Amino acid sequence: MFPYSFTKKYKPNNILVFYDDNCGLNYVLYENKRMYFPRDWDKCSIQSYYSFLLAEQDASSPHLYLTDNFQVQPCDVVVDVGTAEGNFALSVVEKAKKLYLFETEKQWLKPLKETFAPWRDKVVIVNKYVSDQTKNNCVKLDDFFKAGKINFLKADIEGAELQMLDGAEHLLAAAKNLKIVLCTYHKQRDAELFKKILTASGFQTEFSKGYMIVPLEFAPPYLRRGLIRAVK
Repeated sequence: MFPYSFTKKYKPNNILVFYDDNCGLNYVLYENKRMYFPRDWDKCSIQSYYSFLLAEQDASSPHLYLTDNFQVQPCDVVVDVGTAEGNFALSVVEKAKKLYLFETEKQWLKPLKETFAPWRDKVVIVNKYVSDQTKNNCVKLDDFFKAGKINFLKADIEGAELQMLDGAEHLLAAAKNLKIVLCTYHKQRDAELFKKILTASGFQTEFSKGYMIVPLEFAPPYLRRGLIRAVK
């Protein structure tokens, strides 16, 4: 997915995998913090997955969430939609005042609970889809954060980012100190569409540098922008 030479730095065999007897899960050390994985993942699967995560967040990667000029600030309220293993949230957990982790994949719920156990007082794991409606196991950001504000929103939800934005119209319009980073490579028109929506809500935007190659089962073009970052 990353047509650049920086990926050659990352070797799965160099990844150290540890075992926690207390919870029965394997983990790696990510920025000196434990990141746990599903119980049925073997060592090779974890090494391959984690090596890809490191490449994904390389300084030259088009999937890099944070840059020198685009950071979570101390005491920010952070929302991570599509948390998965939690690498983004784990990288900012010590800065953030509060973290809301939205994840629906059952395999990640136990690992996330263990990963963020040291910060359980400020981390909330929400097992709901973030969408453009609130019902059953779906919730709109406008409804979930009706009584409060957020400072940083990250979303990687496999092409459902548009529905998330549609369910956050009030939050976007009322924002005064909000940073957003969204994946734009899942669907063909996402980059252009997200830029239009965010600009209309008063955000300044930029795309991450470079491009990603999407799998061939996706509709062309196969070379797409990785992320859009927005500030208001």
